[in-house]
Amino acid sequence: MRLSFVVPAYNEEAYLPACLDSILEQTRDLPPGTTEIIVVNNASTDRTREVALSYPGVILVDENRKGLPYARQAGFAASSGSLVAHVDSDSRLTPGWVKQVLTTFDEHEAKLEQSTSKRPLVALSGPVVYYDLTPRQRLYVHVFYMIGWGTYAINRYILRVGSMVQGGNFITSREALAEIGGFNTAITFYGEDTDIARRLHDVGEVRFTFDLKMFSSARRLKNEGMLTMAARYSINYLWTTFFKRPFTNTHIDIREEIQPEA
Repeated sequence: MRLSFVVPAYNEEAYLPACLDSILEQTRDLPPGTTEIIVVNNASTDRTREVALSYPGVILVDENRKGLPYARQAGFAASSGSLVAHVDSDSRLTPGWVKQVLTTFDEHEAKLEQSTSKRPLVALSGPVVYYDLTPRQRLYVHVFYMIGWGTYAINRYILRVGSMVQGGNFITSREALAEIGGFNTAITFYGEDTDIARRLHDVGEVRFTFDLKMFSSARRLKNEGMLTMAARYSINYLWTTFFKRPFTNTHIDIREEIQPEA
């Protein structure tokens, strides 16, 4: 089972190194050919491209059509793994992340061979942990996730209208992602992960578990405000689930300011 990492990156020279280092830390001792890392340079104007090329073995893909779904789709097209991990460039793997992913898919596949009544596992996801928030702020985020999980459970198990994945922390089956036609490039930002979860739900099991955490930056949350961001994500999740399109296609680009060298 080969695992491909797809890392979209738009002006991410400040965050990309920590992301790639965290992936390499967990994959360097695996058998050759088990993993690959693809960085999608998504119309960057900073040194993102150079940073990616400075890592031996990392595959660089240039996608000049700016937008997260464009970048994810370009990375998917360049990947070769039976599993594709979608990791944002301002994120970092938590300890044991790769092992847990491979083990979960292996175990599910083994169970599937013993029972033809089960649906294949086509996506696995979990929450993000903001490493640059205070403990109290992280508690608020956890409460939001619990409310979100309750909504997801109702939609999935009772209404059967879709599922949930966390953008920047989800793994998809290559076969299933190809079956649904890949990412919806008509969506610019909000709702892209919900759209994938909704469509993948039609072909297999989409599992969200609190056991699969990912470290991530809280820069968007800090910039937009916790309540504002929660409201935006919530309305777009519901709108995409029930109306098959996000409530809004507008979003703010939030990037680290890089000071020029003297």
